[in-house]
Amino acid sequence: MDTLNILYLVGALLIFASIMASTLSARLGVPLLLLFLAVGMLAGEQGILGIEFSQYNIANFVGQAALACILLDGGLRTSFKSFRVGLKPAVTLATWGVLATVMVLGVFVTWLLDVDWRFGLLMAAIVGSTDAAAVFSLLRNGGVKLNDRVQATLELESGANDPLAILLVTGLIALNVDPAGQTVFGFLGLLLQQLSFGLGMGLLFGYLLSRLLPKVLLAEGMYAILILSAGLSVFAATNLIGGSGFLAVYLTGVLIGNHKVRSTEHVMRVMDSFAWLSQAVLFVVLGLLVTPSNVINVWHYSVAIAAFMILVARPIAVYTSVKPFKFKDREIGFISWVGLRGAVPITLAILPVMAGIDGAFMLFDIAFGVVVLSLILQGTTIPIMANLFKVRIPTNKDPKEEHEVWVSDKAGITLYKFEVQSGAFAIGRHPKGISNRVSPDEISIFALVRGQQIVIVDENTKLKFGDSVWYAMRGNHASKIAKIFNDTTLDRKAIDDFYGDWLLSPSVKLGDLPFFTGVIASETLADKLKSKADDQSINMWQQTVAEYVKENLETAPVSGDTVAINDEWSLVIKEVDDKGALRTIGLKHQELPTVV
Repeated sequence: MDTLNILYLVGALLIFASIMASTLSARLGVPLLLLFLAVGMLAGEQGILGIEFSQYNIANFVGQAALACILLDGGLRTSFKSFRVGLKPAVTLATWGVLATVMVLGVFVTWLLDVDWRFGLLMAAIVGSTDAAAVFSLLRNGGVKLNDRVQATLELESGANDPLAILLVTGLIALNVDPAGQTVFGFLGLLLQQLSFGLGMGLLFGYLLSRLLPKVLLAEGMYAILILSAGLSVFAATNLIGGSGFLAVYLTGVLIGNHKVRSTEHVMRVMDSFAWLSQAVLFVVLGLLVTPSNVINVWHYSVAIAAFMILVARPIAVYTSVKPFKFKDREIGFISWVGLRGAVPITLAILPVMAGIDGAFMLFDIAFGVVVLSLILQGTTIPIMANLFKVRIPTNKDPKEEHEVWVSDKAGITLYKFEVQSGAFAIGRHPKGISNRVSPDEISIFALVRGQQIVIVDENTKLKFGDSVWYAMRGNHASKIAKIFNDTTLDRKAIDDFYGDWLLSPSVKLGDLPFFTGVIASETLADKLKSKADDQSINMWQQTVAEYVKENLETAPVSGDTVAINDEWSLVIKEVDDKGALRTIGLKHQELPTVV
């Protein structure tokens, strides 16, 4: 009994310590997942507690279950809107991108380690895919608002590339153990089976579960347990029939999360805790499993492989995958950089150890080192790189918090929290007057909080800096209210610098804008325009702003996309609705350098 209680105590304290360490994550700029790993390593055989843990079977069991839970939660939070701009490039990255990374990196690893090519490709396949846990955690909780095209592509890729990575590792393990028994057609058949069964099971059970939720009446906390158990069942059943359980559980989550009903909100709330618990347990266990001195012994290999992967293999794979979809070079550069490695490579590195392959422990230690380097180098620099590659979108239209309150099985009201910022338009105004400016019939004041106390709102109430106002809303008005509360001088300048000083309706014609009167009247430019019109069978000045942008963009528009009119003027997309229609476009003037 004492042994059992010691296990409970140590396990609970490790999880408690890893969660408490998360409070340092934002202050130190260190990825949270790296802190979880550190807690596990400090508790391991060469750490403070000296716990000897070498149970690779248990670690693999924990890893598979935790990744399934993380992918289920990631799917629940993936909107169909992201499919519009990111599905095709993400699928290409999850297939050809993984293969290209493995092939290029495999050649380098074979040369670097001076090993058989099969062993080199196995090492490359282990670290060849991005990690859903790392990507979801760092992109969604990193405080950086990215271009929708880039964010959707990265998230969908990380959720969809595990099947091929796992298949490659499994196939290459078999190739190392029994080279004569493997064929190319057998491998391709297995790949098709994994993807088709995973896709079919995910779509089927995702649809069935999304329809089941509204019909089941349970206590609030039970809905998430129901979905988690169902998701793990889909994961296991798909694996048993030879499909990709990871792909199936991710798609199951996507279909459930996009079918909004009362129970969906309960699922979201609790699943977030399950996902964080899964990440904490997974990374702590992996930290316990590793022997730091062994990782240090092969650190030079880890550094070389990580550097080649980040600077050569990943960029080649990304460029060849997404360039056909008209991605800009700066977007390709950022996607290449955010090829985050996390729990998946370490979990995959356990498989060769369990298969008894010679040198498998070295593979595990190198893979662990690569993951740590990826989290440090790539995970800590996401905000810097987002600014460098110009994929970060300035915004002042996000509320502080939001909660859905369902008043029936099919109808809900959303509560939004807005905080008055220094210098905002809201200061000195009545909270009801602000809501009346936007939509008096669909917005009501729920609560005003000042100094941690609820304030009764009367006709003389005026908002002050630091006040928090909760509004209950029907309809999509949160962004308009947020601008009023967040519209500080600094924010306005950043947004104006990004989108330009003038906001245009998509339906206005370029030729009707007064800024271009002189340009159109210029005889020299008129001749050039006529030549262009002959080539394209259209005069650009007769086009609407939306027509001109879509014709020259050649890809699904997202906020932040820029189309040049001439050397001085450009159009910058500010708002796009859920169907891809342009709503607001900025007109930006670029000052020409003065010739001295």
